[in-house]
Amino acid sequence: MRDIHGYYLRLALRSVARTPWISALMVLAIGLGIGACITTLTVYHLLSGDPLPQKSSRIFYPQVDPETSTFVRRDPPDLMDYTSAVDLWKSERADRQAVMTNSPLKILPTGAGTTAFDAPSLETTHDFFPMFDVPFQYGGPWSVADDTARAQVAVISKSLNDRLFGGGNSVGHMLPLAHGAVRIVGVLKHWRPAPMFFEVLAGRYSHGDTSGFYVKAPQVYLPFFTGMQLNAGHFQVFTCWKIPTDTVNLENQPCDWVSLWVQLDTAAKAQAYHRYLVDYSDQQRALGRFTHPTNVRLMDLMQWLAYNRVVPSDVHMQTILAWAFLAICLVNVAGLLLTKLLRRSSEYGVRRALGASRKAIFAQCLWEALVIGLLGGLLGLLLAVAGLWMVRQQPVAYADLAQPDPRMLALTVGLALLASVAFGLWPAWRASRISPAQQIKAP
Repeated sequence: MRDIHGYYLRLALRSVARTPWISALMVLAIGLGIGACITTLTVYHLLSGDPLPQKSSRIFYPQVDPETSTFVRRDPPDLMDYTSAVDLWKSERADRQAVMTNSPLKILPTGAGTTAFDAPSLETTHDFFPMFDVPFQYGGPWSVADDTARAQVAVISKSLNDRLFGGGNSVGHMLPLAHGAVRIVGVLKHWRPAPMFFEVLAGRYSHGDTSGFYVKAPQVYLPFFTGMQLNAGHFQVFTCWKIPTDTVNLENQPCDWVSLWVQLDTAAKAQAYHRYLVDYSDQQRALGRFTHPTNVRLMDLMQWLAYNRVVPSDVHMQTILAWAFLAICLVNVAGLLLTKLLRRSSEYGVRRALGASRKAIFAQCLWEALVIGLLGGLLGLLLAVAGLWMVRQQPVAYADLAQPDPRMLALTVGLALLASVAFGLWPAWRASRISPAQQIKAP
């Protein structure tokens, strides 16, 4: 069996070598089609993946409607007011819960020749780190007690640690800020969720421009209530249903600007938490703080991402166009291969007259298609790597994510072989049906 396949392979290689230009054209067409397809498919795979695959089904995003305007939403707002978020966090009805918001934070380096700069910060609570499996290089998160004690502590990212402390263990050092200083208790390892799921909101209103969901992680993490003190006046609201009377201290303002994530380890706990949200809304309405009908929702992480349509619309369109381009390339390659094989009708006729079966002719032609497909796949692999490099040069938030994925590269070879069989079946069948009598009769 190996000998016969080796024989067919040698025949295929000779055929490719005899017609170098047309063979090169077919290889180029396959390579371009597969290279474009794998490039866009890799980007789509990276952007649409599960950012927390080990536990995303246990991570939930609760929503309530605290607004008192005359306009009643069909869906609850994407964020909560301060009171609702803190009430739910303090209730401790979930296995873990983290309240959070973000703001730009001004850092004042103390080294000679250094200047102040803004860094994205996240104000959150202790459970954020274990709930989202955030990896630490040095130290660890602040304690649960630090949350309510308004401790002057912080966790910083690896990139900020490299910038300020040369990558060394900076735990215990002070981080000077515009309105105070905090003690570093932990330094993260490289951590790059894609998308930055805990900052995703209002994606359905962005008209497909959701590349901002793939920004890099915050550089500074502060205890939530500590951040309220140190960085007051720098928090932005998502929406307000009345004109706020104080834009610096937002705790009691009629605005949505705080989010809450919870971990619920069983389906029963998720059902119980949803009932608790309903009860909380009913209670707040009885107290007169809520005025709208009960409008709560509890989505798990992947449902929340799907609801916000996180994959940018241009990536969707590029993927569709790439598949269409691949199909066009394969149709053209099939036509070229059919023309090439039919031009060798006399050769196949002689072989048939000498005893070769239709099956043998079919196998020989299919092997030629496989050789061309494999060469095209290798070219497509190089083009895909080059295409991903070009994506990384683009000024988009997800550019650095466009790295070659071993699974996608393996798919390149597999897709090339599958495509070669697909475009080679019809030409090989036509060649195998050639009548020997018509090809060897005397003129």
